[in-house]
Order: sequence, then C-alpha cells, then structure tokens
Amino acid sequence: MKITKCVIPAAGFGTRFLPATKSQPKEMLPIVDKPCIQYLAEEAVASGIKEIIIVTGSSKRSIEDFFDFSFELDAHLRKHKRTAALKELERIERMAKFIYVRQPFPKGDGHAILCAKEIVANEPFAVLFGDDIWDAKVPPLKQMMKVFEKEQAPVISLEKIPKKDTDKYGIAGLDGMQVTSLVEKPKPSKAPSTFALTGKYIVTPELLKDLEKAGSGHKDGEIRLIDGMKRYIKHSPIFGAEIKGQRFDTGDKLGYLKAVVHFALKHKELSKDFKKFLKSQV
Repeated sequence: MKITKCVIPAAGFGTRFLPATKSQPKEMLPIVDKPCIQYLAEEAVASGIKEIIIVTGSSKRSIEDFFDFSFELDAHLRKHKRTAALKELERIERMAKFIYVRQPFPKGDGHAILCAKEIVANEPFAVLFGDDIWDAKVPPLKQMMKVFEKEQAPVISLEKIPKKDTDKYGIAGLDGMQVTSLVEKPKPSKAPSTFALTGKYIVTPELLKDLEKAGSGHKDGEIRLIDGMKRYIKHSPIFGAEIKGQRFDTGDKLGYLKAVVHFALKHKELSKDFKKFLKSQV
C-alpha cells in the first residue's frame, strides 16, 4: 500500500522553551525564516504525502493560521507587488491537504496519534514528531518508505549515536535491521545497541490496534507509542531504517541553535554575511 497520510503531533506545551512558548507554539519557532513545523510538512510532501493531519492543543491556533489562506496579507502583498513572497505563501497553502484534530489534554504521544485514528482509517500512515529536523539529500521519510515498500511492516527511524549518550534516547535492539527490543533511555552498560529512535515512524493499522490495547501503564497516565510497539514486536516484526543525513534536535535549546546556524549558512541571501559574522564572534 502507498502511504499518503502523515500525522504530526503538535499539542505539547514546549516547556523547555519557556517563556518564548507561553504565547506561541514551539512548532512555530523559526529556523531562519521558516517555522519548525514547515520543515516537517515539506519533508512529508517531498516523500509523497497528500494529507497532513496535525494534532493540536488549545493554544496552537497559529499553526492552523500559518497553513491557511490570509486575505489581508494576500491583498497587502498584491498591492505592493511582492511577487516572490506571494508565490511562497501560495506554495505553503497548497502543498497538501491539512486536517486538524484537537488533543483535549496532554496524555502522551500515543494518545495524540490515537486522536487521529478516525482520519487515518485502515491505512498505514507516517508519524513525524516536531523535534527532529534533518538536512538530507533524500527526505528521511522517503528513506523509511523504501523499507516499508520492501517489508510491508512498521518502520522506525534510527540514528547511530555515541554509546555514552544512550541514556538520552529510546534505543532499539536489532537483529539485522529487525527490531527485537525497545528500551527507554538505558544506561550505556545496559543498552542493547547504539541505534536511537529519532521521532519518525510508519504505523500500520495492526500496530495502531496494539497501541489502543497498550493503554496507560505510566504513573503520569500517558499513553506512549513505544508501549504499542513493545506489544507489537511480541507477535510481528518492526524494522529500523538508519537515516542518512544530518539531524538536529530542535526540542533542545542547543540543538535548536545548531539548526538555526546550519540552515542560515545554507541560505542563499544570508550565508556569506552570516559566515563573516560568525568568524568575527568565534
């Protein structure tokens, strides 16, 4: 089956970026001149996605506004003949069919995905979390789709990390590239591998059923995708896809700043002067 739908969970509070995220979603923080969530949407569309389901919370209205048509801004740009800006906004508004679902309260990433259950229906679909932005020749999701087309099974994105950092990530135990275990933030001495989960998944209807059955086994009452996957691998295979490219963790302040610098240095209008500025500061 072709994967044409993508779920982007975006209902969290973004507490690591307070006070900036008190009045704006973390997903709307800009990396140069594009918000983080636009990078995910562009990755999805470049991978063949036609429908993007964004799971939002009560304070995330600006995400909906961003991908929607703005009559006032459109009229202003036309009046002042800002053709380039107008074309860019039109491209964003038309890149995919955007659907919005509310997560009524924060109850974990698995619960956010289940909020979109009726829309994804009985199809495999992609899940892209907002903290992982990549610079890659081939979009990470497209790399994962190649594995899905071959295996017709759920796929998780993986990145090989230094062993000392395993306690910062979910880690996959592997037999070849088939997932044999999933461990949340293990100590380096107990990690089954050095392959970390990096926030991108292909979920099948069967895995979604196991996520529903997993329920909440955590003190905080959260339903987490990893619990559904742990249940699923007891009876069916999940495969890993080691992503080729450079990853930035924009959910972390330092990772976010690294992303800003990286993409600013690639920006055709800014790179030359920005590079000079960095050299003068370092």
